[in-house]
Amino acid sequence: MTDLIETVPQIDLARADIEQLVEALRDYHAIYSPLLQRREQRALAHTYLQGLLSELPRKSIEPMVLTLAGVNPNAVRAMQSFISEGAWDDEALLHQHWKEVETDLGTDDGVLMVDGSDFPKQGSHSAGVKRQYCGELGKRANCQAGVFLGYGSLTGYTLLDRRLYLPAEWVTDAAYAARRTQCGIAEHLSFQTKPELAREMIAAVVKTQHLRCRWVVADEAFGADTAFLDGVAEHGLWYFAEVPHSTRVWGKRPATHVPAWRGRGRRPERARLVAGAPEAQTVVVHAALLPAEAWSRHTIKEGSKGPMVAEFTAVRVIGVREGLPGPDVWLVLRRHVETGELKTYLCNAPADTAMGRLVGMSGMRWPIETCFEDGKQLLGMGDYEVRGWTGWYHHMTLVILAHFFLVRMCLRWKKKRQQSRCPRS
Repeated sequence: MTDLIETVPQIDLARADIEQLVEALRDYHAIYSPLLQRREQRALAHTYLQGLLSELPRKSIEPMVLTLAGVNPNAVRAMQSFISEGAWDDEALLHQHWKEVETDLGTDDGVLMVDGSDFPKQGSHSAGVKRQYCGELGKRANCQAGVFLGYGSLTGYTLLDRRLYLPAEWVTDAAYAARRTQCGIAEHLSFQTKPELAREMIAAVVKTQHLRCRWVVADEAFGADTAFLDGVAEHGLWYFAEVPHSTRVWGKRPATHVPAWRGRGRRPERARLVAGAPEAQTVVVHAALLPAEAWSRHTIKEGSKGPMVAEFTAVRVIGVREGLPGPDVWLVLRRHVETGELKTYLCNAPADTAMGRLVGMSGMRWPIETCFEDGKQLLGMGDYEVRGWTGWYHHMTLVILAHFFLVRMCLRWKKKRQQSRCPRS
């Protein structure tokens, strides 16, 4: 058996511990309460966090408020207004959240994790809802699609930011105008792809400088978008992105030239491949050409799945940009030892990056998937019943804060247990 390469430690957000957190939640809420201008807003935010952390089987507004405030229709309406229409700046709360994440999890080689999470919904009036592929159900269904940014380090992991994906027709089709108005979607919004939404979140984190990070990991839905990869690189970050098997690269940089001007028309400015230059080949072809000795076996830790043994290899290749040679990157290949399943990644880390580090990065996407599982199973992430744009963002912001609260508490309990086992001097 090869040495185990650690990724991120599993954090057990046990439901049984939640009842012990009342006082700790007050202290945690106090960090953010100055960012809520009105006393009523501060009280409602605290109640909502309590509801998300409760053991209720469904955590939509009405059951949470009725459980915490008793039978009080006015309290339910007040909470609905706070989440759906409240004039409070959830971006400010998230920026403070990033500072708190830096305190507990931040490292120089911190990893930003990008992924989507979908929410099945009935009807056609919730912001962005459409019959589309729903990852939660594994098939096409009526749902809203979210794009999320997470953070992981050798200490732990949590969520950082969120964006609601609006299908193109929601933004451009006149038939959706009334629904856009009803959902409070601003007129100036333009269509953005999921990779563009992810780039926007990454840029926001980098701009604030509240949280140290070095890497960005993503699945092939994002890795297939070269603009996303180049955007990550422009921020000085290293991407490690799964890419489709059809992705093409060159083994060596092909020669290019700017064609000579023939005295007519516009003078050529764009480079072209020289005649006879080799064509870029798919990453699968490159994998097939590698000799057996190029592969080495490694064991990586992938969350609740435990250790996984796979064969890896990594070679330097040239990325393709609009049919021309682009950046020098790593092509990292991971092959399951039993099934032979091949996963292909591109990475723009420096040429002297150690193989063990590349192997470890291939196992760094599971924490954000665990965040989604914990959010939906423990914290009511998908239980919201608000339809509007603002309500979706407010709900997700408070879910993110609730998740990190549990992460922080788990880290502190772990530290206390370790200290209690240490012999006294």
